[in-house]
Amino acid sequence: MSALKILTVVGTRPQFIKSAVVSRAISEHNIFHPMGTVEEEKVHTGQHYDEMLSRVFFEELKIPPPEVNLNVGSGSHGEVTGAMLAGIEKQISAREPDLVLVYGDSNSTLAGALAAAKMHVPVGHVEAGLRSLNRKMPENINRILTDHLSDYLFCPSRLSKIRLAREGITRGVHVVGDVMYDAVLHYRDKAIRPERQKPFALASLHRAENTDAPERLRRILSAMGHSPVPVILPLHPRTRKAIEREGITVNRRLEIMEPLSYLSMLGHLEGCAFVMTDSGGLQKEAYFLGKKCIIVRDETEWTELVECGANRVVGTEESAIRGAFSWVMEPLQHTSRPYGRGNAGKRIIRHLEEAL
Repeated sequence: MSALKILTVVGTRPQFIKSAVVSRAISEHNIFHPMGTVEEEKVHTGQHYDEMLSRVFFEELKIPPPEVNLNVGSGSHGEVTGAMLAGIEKQISAREPDLVLVYGDSNSTLAGALAAAKMHVPVGHVEAGLRSLNRKMPENINRILTDHLSDYLFCPSRLSKIRLAREGITRGVHVVGDVMYDAVLHYRDKAIRPERQKPFALASLHRAENTDAPERLRRILSAMGHSPVPVILPLHPRTRKAIEREGITVNRRLEIMEPLSYLSMLGHLEGCAFVMTDSGGLQKEAYFLGKKCIIVRDETEWTELVECGANRVVGTEESAIRGAFSWVMEPLQHTSRPYGRGNAGKRIIRHLEEAL
């Protein structure tokens, strides 16, 4: 039997983590199914190129580095997506995969799906069916287009499958669970805990809707400064530039640091009192580790966590953020398990092998 050839396209920190889960599932599959092996090659678009947002993740997660890095870097959405599209097309032509696998909602996701679809190569989308209902959000546009281009749609929850059906997408849809839950379960024992005894909150802030809007950014940072416990804020390069550009003064209760590695981020998550973020992935990781989360956005894709009382969407008004502090300090009561049982990676490979 010939091997199933997968070309994986990644470009951002969350995608490195998600792809590590599937890569590990491929390795395990090949050990137990030597007559039906799966070959994977990775293309890194270079969307995240900062040392702490890129290379360190491959080293820390013990996954092979990508076969090629397109080194696209920064630029406008059109510039970087176009450059990625051209580079990925060349890699598809050279490597002739049976499937192109993409993750999440970044420009790398859309470029990978679009390149494959135009070259008549099947597309698999991990984390399909999410919607923020905000058409101004670039990531939401990427998700919609990628889902409609994909042949195999791997949903993290039943709700994401329902959303796809509402858009007329019913073929090739599989509810497999969330690969980030797989990652948390696998790497939790290796987490690097911070050396601090006093309570603290963990925050992240990187969405363009917040970093590129000075007043929103000021309000969020000001509110964080009134947290009931000190706040640790590993700062994304985009956010740091915005703070410096606008001359924003940061409250002393915010401890700003460089971006954390994945294992350090897990350790801080386990040790924190609660989370404040505009990130999608951190919302879920907080829930997986039993922490409540204040979402400083106007909406979220992960509505299951709002419905079960784990997360609260508060927007960016300072009074609303500060008003959530009493709620967030109360213990989280787990009431559901909406994202599977931690075997999403294995289920994805099984579905692909059966289909292809």
